[in-house]
Amino acid sequence: MIRVVLVDDQSIVRAGFRIVLETAGGIEVVGEAAGGREGVEVVRRTRPDVVVMDVRMPGGDGIEATRAITSAGLTARGAGDEAGGGSDGDARRGPAVLVATTFDLDEYVFGALEAGASGFVLKDAEPDEFVAAVRALASGRAAIDGATTRRVIAEFTRRKAATAGGVPVDVLTPREQEIVRLLGEGLSNDEIGERLVIETSTVKSHLTRVMTKLDTRDRLQTVVWGYRSGLLS
Repeated sequence: MIRVVLVDDQSIVRAGFRIVLETAGGIEVVGEAAGGREGVEVVRRTRPDVVVMDVRMPGGDGIEATRAITSAGLTARGAGDEAGGGSDGDARRGPAVLVATTFDLDEYVFGALEAGASGFVLKDAEPDEFVAAVRALASGRAAIDGATTRRVIAEFTRRKAATAGGVPVDVLTPREQEIVRLLGEGLSNDEIGERLVIETSTVKSHLTRVMTKLDTRDRLQTVVWGYRSGLLS
């Protein structure tokens, strides 16, 4: 069972999200909060797998809540207990944060990306898209293939052009760089393995080493690094 916490200042929005998720099956909403600080406390208490976060709440504390939730200090119960968490090779430090937003290209969303969000979905998205994003994050995958997430990454990296700062590209082996490029295309581990003619377990091992070297928490943050480093374009 995937455990989810909803953080949004509008109770009617939270109610709608709850209905969509729990009707889908295999998902349980274990807590709700009307603000970021309250959300952090609910996450500490319930240890969910995924947090659906509105970062444009009064007080602007959604971004700080995202940073706190994704930090090493908040450890997820782990979707792996029942839902196969981490099966795609990611070693999350805390619950994955899915940002639910009305405006997908604004400073709040970019701030959430920098704070460690793992995916983005529009509030008026189709229910199936919303559920798929939650399932992806719970299984250890970032929702890189989501249209909203791709727009966020593209605009974020356009505004923040590649710089020499951070971890240099050559810290990765040629094979690891190739895997990051395929990751940027939104391919799954199985698809990367098929493209490179290697076992899925080998892909997972490469990804684990990549994220350790880059100190990135998941696939989305690794792809963001790829763009900012100039490896992806």
